[in-house]
Amino acid sequence: MLREAIEIYHELLNDQIAADTDGEMRSMLHKLGLYFGNRPICTVLRPHFYFTDQWAYLKQETEILLGAFSRAHEACLYSPELRQQLSLEAYEEQLFSLDIGGAIPWTTSRLDSFFRADDGILQFVEYNAETPAGMGYGDVLNDLFHGLEPMKRFETNYHVQSMPLLAELLKALLQGYRDWGGTAANPQIAIMDWQDVPTLNEHEISRFSFERAGTSSFLVDPRAVEYRNGALWAGSRKIDVIYKRVLISELIHRMGVDNPIVQAYRDHAVFLTNSFSCKLMAKKASFAFISDERNAHLFTPEQQQAIALHIPWTRLVSDRKTEYEGQQVDLLTFVTDHRDRLVLKPNDEYGGKGVVLGWECEAENWSSALQHALTEPFVVQERVESITREFPSWVDGQLDISARHVDADPYVFYGRTVHGCLTRLSSVSLLNVTAGGGSLVPAFLIERKDF
Repeated sequence: MLREAIEIYHELLNDQIAADTDGEMRSMLHKLGLYFGNRPICTVLRPHFYFTDQWAYLKQETEILLGAFSRAHEACLYSPELRQQLSLEAYEEQLFSLDIGGAIPWTTSRLDSFFRADDGILQFVEYNAETPAGMGYGDVLNDLFHGLEPMKRFETNYHVQSMPLLAELLKALLQGYRDWGGTAANPQIAIMDWQDVPTLNEHEISRFSFERAGTSSFLVDPRAVEYRNGALWAGSRKIDVIYKRVLISELIHRMGVDNPIVQAYRDHAVFLTNSFSCKLMAKKASFAFISDERNAHLFTPEQQQAIALHIPWTRLVSDRKTEYEGQQVDLLTFVTDHRDRLVLKPNDEYGGKGVVLGWECEAENWSSALQHALTEPFVVQERVESITREFPSWVDGQLDISARHVDADPYVFYGRTVHGCLTRLSSVSLLNVTAGGGSLVPAFLIERKDF
């Protein structure tokens, strides 16, 4: 069914329509500053599609897994022994307890997966529980594609529904503020990140959306705030809510563990989202935690089934015995002997940094990577087969339709509800856009019209 819809869309294109569409899209993205270097955030001429029943399945299974992550988070909050499986840093142990008894630590998060929608095969690869990016870009691309000529023609045959994200984000931020105990009628939201990050244009999109909805909002670098008179300030502006886009690790490493933001949060003077204990599940080792046989008793039968179906076998790299497909194995020997089916990932990195794909490297390089993984926290994860779809683009003066890897990264609001999806495309196995390659596209729900 999905293949047929894609073919119908592609049949609407020819060289002239493709050239005009590409020109219009690049012009609009350039006007909005939505480029990484000289590359626009979107380089293809078709959005990604899901039929509504396919999306319902993705949403349902993701929400079951969210219950498992919530149980794991709760268990780790109160158990030093369980937290050892996450390989936390000293400052993380110092800070996570500030959340105990408070509001939910994440108002927004994102589970990244590969979803073969036609077959119902869904496998997640990591949980972005700290600073999920892309919502502002997604909303802009939703609006942009709805206005393009190929989409207008496609909609003569299909009902098309977008999934706007920023309104849901604002709703979650404000709900979190009220649950935390905030009382300001119109709280001021500070979108906090370093002033030189490449995603600053997305922060501006979020700010504009919040302001348009009637909520005061501004961008601020963490180094530009101070804690005085019982409140956190950016110049003359009091901060009620921190929409934290800066990574906790970078915040602490650059500004120390007793910086003004930590002080204000510790004193209950500002609402911080996503707050410090979100790092418990943001670690790559969270997948090791919930897939490890030692922890199965923490989860309901329904959650155990979803973990078995959708979470790849993952372990924190260490010298231990564990189980693989019901059989006990020596972990290091197993990892050494089966690089063709395994990937090594740093426990606390982002943007594809430090990831080693075993099937793309020689035995000697794999052995070296494994030795390095024993010196600092890494996880080893079973390979998840990526999904490829054909996408059209305008390349070297002609219409090109070629295969790209495509992922499915549903956004999570308030730790339990899925709405909308980040979709990344790439011609290589490692999908990451800000690292310099690939493309973002919006995800639309479709249904065939009855005539």
